[in-house]
Amino acid sequence: MEKKKVTVPLVCHGHSRPVVDLFYSPVTPDGFFLISASKDASPMLRNGETGDWIGTFEGHKGAVWSCCLDANALRAATASADFSTKVWDALTGDELHSFEHKHIVRACAFSEDTHLLLTGGAEKILRIYDLNRPDAPPKEVDKSPGSVRSVAWLHSDQTILSSCTDMGGVRLWDVRTGNIVQTLDTKSPMTSAEVSQDGRYITTADGSTVKFWDANHYGLVKSYDMPCNVESASLEPKFGNKFVAGGEDLWVHVFDFHTGNEIEEPHRSIPNLVVKLCCGDDTVGEVPRKNSSAPGC
Repeated sequence: MEKKKVTVPLVCHGHSRPVVDLFYSPVTPDGFFLISASKDASPMLRNGETGDWIGTFEGHKGAVWSCCLDANALRAATASADFSTKVWDALTGDELHSFEHKHIVRACAFSEDTHLLLTGGAEKILRIYDLNRPDAPPKEVDKSPGSVRSVAWLHSDQTILSSCTDMGGVRLWDVRTGNIVQTLDTKSPMTSAEVSQDGRYITTADGSTVKFWDANHYGLVKSYDMPCNVESASLEPKFGNKFVAGGEDLWVHVFDFHTGNEIEEPHRSIPNLVVKLCCGDDTVGEVPRKNSSAPGC
């Protein structure tokens, strides 16, 4: 009888509460990177190819709902329940700017040219900050029909994509006029939306489903059911042949883009990331492993 192969999925440990957002950087001379946001208030930076932990950005006082890296992976941005969006130096982990809001911030995104930062949240206002003039008032688009959950740029920064926490649909805005020009219909409210690095796809997560849309004609290309409710999904930028999704089960899963099957690699582990602690008879927590070579632990 043929022996059945036993394989283990490639996963990345580290967060102590649900992962709510993921973002792959563009490919840089140093490779590409993955940043993750979590309700544990500690966004983490990883090697995008291996999943190896690089560092943690420390400073938020509430759940971090959104994260992103600029085109050169030199700066990170995070949006938080502490009513702020922060911009970080991705090399040192230092905080560069903190933009205060009047309510929870659920989304942030760098423009393609890296000069602008887009934010949105419970105020139902899309704000555009000029990072060359961080003290200047932001441009505001205040016509969102609901609390903003996710945002993204496309079409050379001429179009803004947004979704709401309390209603389905993905809305596309003309930056010049501030008007909605297209809506992509979904059954459930969106939890994340991202434009692929090559500009071909819009990746969305709603409920337990990850979808890929044509970014130019807005047709649905692929739709996959996930093993649990998903807070965020992101397409790998180097080859575009896999994507990651994270949510309620506290794991980051890796899937094949073409088939939707979870990628399984036998006996692969990520060193110096986490150990599992039994916090009670029926509770398991995950914390960073103490290691002098791992800054931010």
